[in-house]
Amino acid sequence: MSAAPEVLASALAPVRHVLLDFDGPVCSVFAGFPAPDVARRLVELLSGPDGPPPGHEESDPLALLRRIADEREDLVPMADETLARLEVAAVDQAQPTPGGVAFLEACAASGRSVWMVSNNATAAINRYLSAHGLGRLVAGQFGRVSGQPKSMKPSPRLLSAAMEAAEAKPSDCIFIGDAVRDVEAAHAAGMEAIGYANKPGKGAALTEAGAVAVVTSMDDLARAVANKNR
Repeated sequence: MSAAPEVLASALAPVRHVLLDFDGPVCSVFAGFPAPDVARRLVELLSGPDGPPPGHEESDPLALLRRIADEREDLVPMADETLARLEVAAVDQAQPTPGGVAFLEACAASGRSVWMVSNNATAAINRYLSAHGLGRLVAGQFGRVSGQPKSMKPSPRLLSAAMEAAEAKPSDCIFIGDAVRDVEAAHAAGMEAIGYANKPGKGAALTEAGAVAVVTSMDDLARAVANKNR
């Protein structure tokens, strides 16, 4: 169950800049090209005379990229570039999240800027936003830094870059994401986080991680923003 409207209103009241995760709150990136299939394809493309890359058993392509970064730094540029191409292919089959567009529109109507902050490749984020006509609702995109997987959340690096672009203070911002690492990254950057629990069991984990509020629907967030500005 989503947080009470008054809790959401309180969390959003001081916010002028919304930092928003991409995979989850906006769309399901791997809905049509499942993550395990992407991971397997990445392994195929990176395998060579020395065999498969580290982490080849991973079903999460981003976890696979992290393993490669930890164990085979020489493979990182090729792995990151290859995964980015696969992510671009995946977003062409991505499933929009119900309420995601309504939330973006509510933020725009309220005068809040939205900055996309994601572990996915920026090229994939741009591809999706362009294909769905959403670029006008997003001030900027901060995907993982190319060739630098350690820029991914729970590192605060991407959130700090978005804040710098917005010329904002942490108290002016909030981060919305669907994973514990999102809450951890927000706190490391000095801001609060709202958790989006899009699967059973996530709500408790996000609350335990310190999310100031948890919602189970992006429509609930859209309504909270819209109601606050009536």
